[in-house]
Amino acid sequence: MGISATELGEVEVQTSAEQEPEGKKLAGRSPTQIAMQRLRQDKLAMVCLGIVAFLIFCGIFAPLICKALHIYPTAATIPYDPSNVLDFNTGLPLNGPPNHGFWASHPLGLAPGTAVDNLARLLYGLRTSLFVATCATVFSTLIGVVLGLVAGFSRGWLDRIIMFVTDLFLSFPFILGALAMAPIIVSHFQKPGELGTLSKVQLFALIAILVIFTWMGLCRLIRGQVLSLREREFIQAAQVMGVPTRRILFKELLPNLVAPIVVATSLSLPAFVTAEAGLSYLGIGITGIPTLGQTIFDAQNWWEVYPLYLWAPVLTITVLVLALNLLGDSIRDAFDPRTRR
Repeated sequence: MGISATELGEVEVQTSAEQEPEGKKLAGRSPTQIAMQRLRQDKLAMVCLGIVAFLIFCGIFAPLICKALHIYPTAATIPYDPSNVLDFNTGLPLNGPPNHGFWASHPLGLAPGTAVDNLARLLYGLRTSLFVATCATVFSTLIGVVLGLVAGFSRGWLDRIIMFVTDLFLSFPFILGALAMAPIIVSHFQKPGELGTLSKVQLFALIAILVIFTWMGLCRLIRGQVLSLREREFIQAAQVMGVPTRRILFKELLPNLVAPIVVATSLSLPAFVTAEAGLSYLGIGITGIPTLGQTIFDAQNWWEVYPLYLWAPVLTITVLVLALNLLGDSIRDAFDPRTRR
């Protein structure tokens, strides 16, 4: 008796199903899952991720680390008399760098003139810089994504107004705007007679300045992506079915924009770290809380006699920004294989 082709196919399917072990059935993967797999296979990305995670850990747990090591980040918190650990004539530490060997109690030495531990100030400065950069990245991303979605999907006067405001902010010099706005914001929100709130006001003023002058690039990017997506069949079908505009924007369009948003966010974070350090160096940043830019500003006058005082924050910023940039490049390559190195 002969066997038909259909019966033969059914036998082959049953045989392959029986041979396939349980729990290993084929399953589809989303583009995000494929991108994450590419990212995990990138050794450079994993090394950079480890460096960034370590620095973030040090920043988040800076108070606990300083408490465990008995080191203090500001002159107001040190329990010892600076005159007992500093040279009266030169202002340099009597023990440890730069004129003496390694000091276990203060691995990076003490700050000249104030006797503040350099490691404690470095950890707290890293904490401040990461906080400012993270907040600025989150808020600027939210503003850029929302305005880009609205501008790209809308037609007519609303799109023109949003893009006019975007081009207006793009044409304004960032440094000039920061120099002009920082004292205005601080003087407006600083309450007379309350010196304790000055650092908080300066902190949020710095974040506000970074957000105000950095959302425009992502807005233009998202608008360009939406202009191409809004002509697709699934968007037109949703409009014909009467789906509300809010649902189309955040349920249909936004999931298709995950890749450019992730890439833009990963590349903007190191830019904010550098911008915070630069503004603090120029005196626009925070005065009552240790920052990396502040430390560099204070250390520049001691460069010839105390190079470690300057190199510690400079190398920290360099390593952090380099690791974030390389990680951002790897994320971009993972989400867009056409740009793989």
